[in-house]
Amino acid sequence: MPRYSTLLAGILFTLAAGCTFAVQDSIGKTLTGLVPLVQVLWGRYVFQTTIMATALSATRGTAFLRTSHPVLQILRGLCLLSATSLMYAALAYVPLADATAVIFFGPILVTVFSVIFLKERIGVHRIGAVAAGFAGMLVIIRPGLASIEPRLFLVVLAAVFNACYFLLTRRLSGREDSASTMFNTSAPGAVVLSAIALPTWETPSPTAVALMVAIGCTGSLAHFLLVRGFAYAPASLLSPFLYIQVLAASILTVVVFGDPLHLTTAVGALILVGSGLYIWWRENR
Repeated sequence: MPRYSTLLAGILFTLAAGCTFAVQDSIGKTLTGLVPLVQVLWGRYVFQTTIMATALSATRGTAFLRTSHPVLQILRGLCLLSATSLMYAALAYVPLADATAVIFFGPILVTVFSVIFLKERIGVHRIGAVAAGFAGMLVIIRPGLASIEPRLFLVVLAAVFNACYFLLTRRLSGREDSASTMFNTSAPGAVVLSAIALPTWETPSPTAVALMVAIGCTGSLAHFLLVRGFAYAPASLLSPFLYIQVLAASILTVVVFGDPLHLTTAVGALILVGSGLYIWWRENR
């Protein structure tokens, strides 16, 4: 396959993954009005883990169940569970576009945490990009204005856990089998949520059950598309295209949920995306 065709395939798979993640979050937002939050999360994690385990066992046997870094894998999975729980708790009350834009403060926080925890050095350019990203987040949250939604701060905390998840993913890269890392993305959360949700289970409606299956399926599909994309081109090159999720979430906010798309959300999202892209560019120079 020609070089440019390979790159185009990677980009298209990555764009499809970003849009699928936005659809998954929109399903989660819908489910928060139908079943308790813990069952929304249970549906996402258990069905995604089941689908992932089935697919991996068909191609890798049981090798994906073995890990050389169990503590890091569990911590990584729990960080993602914390981020998802906070995100969905907020989605019950805030527009999807606002929450999605704020959660993308996570990649910018990775730069901050890399300095604090990994002792990496950054120059004035990336410091400026981090400051701009923080300003973009504040524009979305609109502090000091009458329209401020305090539950958006749950998404800010979710972005912190998301950044920790990214850092642990970076640490495991090259040290752990990719199949094991894929499985452990959702497996720890599935175990924890089953222990919490099943003793207090409330029987969902058929519609809710269908959506719980759908949220797990879209999660599996999104990760599959992402992995396929990274098979065609390096993750460092394709990562910026995941920002399509912000655009997709903005469209779903208006079309599916009928929420207004605030000018401050659009401006803040542009600043956040621009800051993230600039940091990515500096890191790949």
